[in-house]
Amino acid sequence: QVQLVESGGGLVQAGGSLKLSCAPSGRIFLINSMGWYRQAPGNERELVARIISDGTTIYADSVKGRFTISRDNAKNTVTLEMNSLKPEDTAIYYCRITTRGSLAFWGQGTQVTVSS
Repeated sequence: QVQLVESGGGLVQAGGSLKLSCAPSGRIFLINSMGWYRQAPGNERELVARIISDGTTIYADSVKGRFTISRDNAKNTVTLEMNSLKPEDTAIYYCRITTRGSLAFWGQGTQVTVSS
């Protein structure tokens, strides 16, 4: 079973930056989209950013202009660069990869904490 391995979370002050990375433990074929979701305590999991196979990107309104998602098709990795972080960005961030065969893989989550 392929697993997604996330890295790059941590503690940062408001206004700072973090970079999250996600890589599968094995090969995933026919990837359709790669994305990042987050879940804060007491809240539902929400989409942060997503990049589709044709390069189209989708961002939550709350992160537009601050976060950038990118992917490396050769390595099947996805990266989320987060700038101008705010305390409300504090959450567990999850990587998700979907395939054209409607499979979905989730990472175990990485904690991002932004202090004020």
